[in-house]
Amino acid sequence: MTDPTGATAVPVPPRPTPLLVLDVVGLTPRLLEHMPHLRALAAAGSRAPLATVLPAVTCTAQTTFLTGTLPSEHGVVGNGWYFRDLGEVLLWRQHNGLVSGDRVWDAARRVHPGYTVANICWWYAMGAETDVVVTPRPVYYADGRKEPDCYTRPPALHDELTERFGTFPLFRFWGPGADLTSSRWIAEATRHVLRTRRPDLTLCYLPHLDYDLQRYGPDDPRSHRAAAELDAVLGPLLADARSEGRTVVALSEYGITRVERPVDVNRALRRAGLLEVHTQDGMEYLDPVTSRAFAVADHQVAHVYVRRPADLPAVREALADLPGLARLLDDEGKKEYGLDHPRSGELVALAEPDAWFTYYYWLDDARAPDFARLVEIHRKPGYDPAELLMDPFDPYVRIRAAREVARKKLGMRYRLAVVPLDPSPLRGSHGLLPADEEEGPLLVCSVPGAVDGRVEATDVKALLLRLAGVEAGAGVPPPR
Repeated sequence: MTDPTGATAVPVPPRPTPLLVLDVVGLTPRLLEHMPHLRALAAAGSRAPLATVLPAVTCTAQTTFLTGTLPSEHGVVGNGWYFRDLGEVLLWRQHNGLVSGDRVWDAARRVHPGYTVANICWWYAMGAETDVVVTPRPVYYADGRKEPDCYTRPPALHDELTERFGTFPLFRFWGPGADLTSSRWIAEATRHVLRTRRPDLTLCYLPHLDYDLQRYGPDDPRSHRAAAELDAVLGPLLADARSEGRTVVALSEYGITRVERPVDVNRALRRAGLLEVHTQDGMEYLDPVTSRAFAVADHQVAHVYVRRPADLPAVREALADLPGLARLLDDEGKKEYGLDHPRSGELVALAEPDAWFTYYYWLDDARAPDFARLVEIHRKPGYDPAELLMDPFDPYVRIRAAREVARKKLGMRYRLAVVPLDPSPLRGSHGLLPADEEEGPLLVCSVPGAVDGRVEATDVKALLLRLAGVEAGAGVPPPR
């Protein structure tokens, strides 16, 4: 083709179809029945079971969706892991530099160099090559106070969101007070970004179903009510997407299933003489550097780090008869599930379907570290769902909590030690691959016929590129 001057014209690809991708945490076919807006979206469009990844946890699943690869390639083996070069267990890091591989926006920009992306609270947002970022980021003051806030890019977006919707509700995003408030704030922030920035791809993370489903289990009426509440919040956002001609994809990272048994994997390793602690001020702290073996618990999966290969038989023996532990993955087992990455433990423990792993390593609660009773996601060497609870076994816990909140409002230092050391009341967990599609994650799309049959987690990236109309030349194979 030539233009009137005789020069060869370079064909310009059509503008991509704008997308809104909603990560509705914990969404399953059974919960969809309580969500009329999402149910209508599925009826007018299409839906399919979503085959998640092991471990079925937030950071791993989201990274698989965005890269189209398994943990063996992208490196996100859980919500956290043992950083061997630092000698520390770290969870909930935020830097995108921890992710390896080609992201969905990298592929889209090979076709449309100006392709724009907004990330509203999906993980590993900081440092990512996206145009808009909103992610939780507390203020840590020099006197030890932690106050709610968020990080944004562009920086001016911070004040726009705060003026319109208030400070990011961090203490309603996680902890005993976690509720609909945080998901409502995120949904309104997403609507604002859609109106003012009009990105080609918008990622929105909505955590509300995570809370009551873990507290009470997926079949409890309070969990069904949480699904209906979140659906009501989604109504205006979905209406905005329709008016803008956006294709909507709603998906979930995992389904939450009912559990009855916490499994103390680290205590078993300690009793076998494999896990070491050090003591300060009467409190015991995990010593991962000197331990022969320890576990990083992450819901129903735990990475077991073994310092020397010669200790592997002793570790297997210590865990062989641990009630609630179903399987230990060795090198071949990790390869089977795409978990064969240097960040993984030498062994990976999988729980029984009705069980989950605690991070607890002390043998006497009197010697537990002070952070055990606090919401301290960055200090605990493993995931602690008991942070969703206010200690039900302490009759004065709410009085003490009110006193500490009053100290906080007066600008004084405070200590909300309300988290129980007995996690037995918890009734929901995740991390394993689902045995029943009705309890597994779901993908809903506003486009009829867009999905048919089960969608693999590794195919989500290619699906989004196809829905955007930018798959040609993007170097991504079509979904199987």
